[in-house]
Amino acid sequence: MSRSVQLLCRHAASAAYLALAAVLGATSAGQHAFAQDALDGIDMTSDAFTKAEMTRTDIESGLAALAPEATLDLSGKALNGLDLTGLDLHRAVLNQARLNKTKLAGANLSGTALRQVWAIEADLTGANLAGADLTGSIFLRAKMDGADFSKAIAKANFTSASLVKARFDGANVSPGKKNERSMIKLGFERANLDGASFKGADMFRGYFEFATLTNVSFVGASMASADLSGADLGGADVADADMAGTDVNSAKISGLINTGKAKNFDKLVNLDRAAKN
Repeated sequence: MSRSVQLLCRHAASAAYLALAAVLGATSAGQHAFAQDALDGIDMTSDAFTKAEMTRTDIESGLAALAPEATLDLSGKALNGLDLTGLDLHRAVLNQARLNKTKLAGANLSGTALRQVWAIEADLTGANLAGADLTGSIFLRAKMDGADFSKAIAKANFTSASLVKARFDGANVSPGKKNERSMIKLGFERANLDGASFKGADMFRGYFEFATLTNVSFVGASMASADLSGADLGGADVADADMAGTDVNSAKISGLINTGKAKNFDKLVNLDRAAKN
């Protein structure tokens, strides 16, 4: 691919990222921010989002040729649909890369820079993302069961992703105070997090509307002001979790474990509107 074509693809990707961010960040009464048709108006069939400009062999060769302490810069690269299963990418930089439908099951991405990545419907089952920086990335409908996000900066969009038994221990999933106004809304709306772990995680103002949070461990997590509206919390453990201002409007909270050991459980928001049976 020529340099000029690469630049055009990156420009198209950036423009589409901003367009999608605007859609995913929009909120209005009676309308879900992460609607299924969020990609309407964006040409996700273009080469920039469906094809790859490198092969697995190219990437493996680049990694093998690295000098000690050096990194392989794959920033902005179109790597859509590649089979990178089990590949060790901890020495790669993947900021703004396009990984739509890419297979990364069992890959080592620990400590990797993955900011503003497109990974729609990517497969990261069992991947190691411990300590990775995922700020602003889009994992819409991605498969991430059993993935390890321990101590990662996981301020990303995980809408409708499958994260069964994923680990976010000590991770930062807090979008901060500006999530409602941010260009891309960060959170876990409608994600399946059954059996996941958020032990000691920073979840301040985290967005989990309509998420499946059954049997999740929130032990020691900072859940203050998190939005759990409509979420299913059956069997979740909240021992030592700070729940001041946590919104449980229409959430299923029957079967919550260790509510007596939670911090500020009496300061939940909309507790009277939660489903307790």
